[in-house]
Amino acid sequence: MRRFICGCLLPLLAALLATAARAQACEPRFAGSPQFVVQDCSFRNPPNPELTPHRSSWDIWSRFLLESKQGTVPVDAIPVRRLDRAALAALEPAANHIIRLGHSSHLLKLRGKWWLIDPVFGERVSPVAWAGPKRFHAPPLALQDVPPIEGMVLSHDHYDHLDGPTIEALKDRVQRYFVPLGVGQRLRDWGVPADRIEEFDWWQQRKWGEVTVTAAPAQHFSGRTLWDRNRTLWASWSLQSGNERIFYSGDTGYFPGFQEIGARLGNIDIALVENGAYDSYWPTVHLTPEETVQAFEELGARVLYLVHNSTFDLAFHGWRDPLERVAALAQQRGITLATPEIGEVLTLGQPRENRRWWEGLR
Repeated sequence: MRRFICGCLLPLLAALLATAARAQACEPRFAGSPQFVVQDCSFRNPPNPELTPHRSSWDIWSRFLLESKQGTVPVDAIPVRRLDRAALAALEPAANHIIRLGHSSHLLKLRGKWWLIDPVFGERVSPVAWAGPKRFHAPPLALQDVPPIEGMVLSHDHYDHLDGPTIEALKDRVQRYFVPLGVGQRLRDWGVPADRIEEFDWWQQRKWGEVTVTAAPAQHFSGRTLWDRNRTLWASWSLQSGNERIFYSGDTGYFPGFQEIGARLGNIDIALVENGAYDSYWPTVHLTPEETVQAFEELGARVLYLVHNSTFDLAFHGWRDPLERVAALAQQRGITLATPEIGEVLTLGQPRENRRWWEGLR
């Protein structure tokens, strides 16, 4: 009981008390978005006739209170490949590289320019620094060693994807921010200059340097307090660099839109698809392993790269479960799978041997 109160309720109450007076007013500029509902000043998911109802908030919180977790946190150390400035500089500038930082955070070197996706360098994902889900491993790269960033892409405003201290630490090193509608205000509150922020609705596109950035649909929700649920939009993203396209699902449940995304974007060389923090109590906001594979196949991508696992304890499944179940399905179906270690560099177009690094770890 004490662990639950300290780890969950107190941080939440502290955040609510601190931000209750700052709930965002309804933004008239969002009215043109098909995702926006003017009547209640919030964004919504696309229609999904197969939507499975959530359990109530009371049921979910009661479960966190009463149910003991088993195997959700690794006992053994997660392998981490340490990176430094010299290692980053040595990466071929004419190629496209993806470096796994942990959870859904990635550093990309796209034809010589550096990009970040959902960077979270903090120790915890929580409204407060002293409690909440704690990292399983240190980031493979020190925050001070992050190179100058051409573009940062954010999928939504949840704490495990949008980390205030990380944003504040990097704000002088980022040229451009690409975010869903409404998330720009979060950045401005942390001191990011407004003229560096571009807010996107789904299917809006922008070319920045040699990279074409496109926002695409996802099925999720947003908010950082009880007062601002769905006041900002969520999105998946495409980054096209040269002839290669990287797709990032962001957080999403399964919905009948992945085939359309694949068709509208064109050839997807690698799809970073979420696989973790799923549960039958909240079936619509995260993909189960089986749904991850289904979404990937409907996208028509060449390589499936798993994200949203192995860094934070956010659900009730075993920490290895997402990796093991997708790996088994990928082997059965002949899917090219990428499960890189934390800190591993994946270079698009280059052969690699995928390793099940989690096997044998407790």
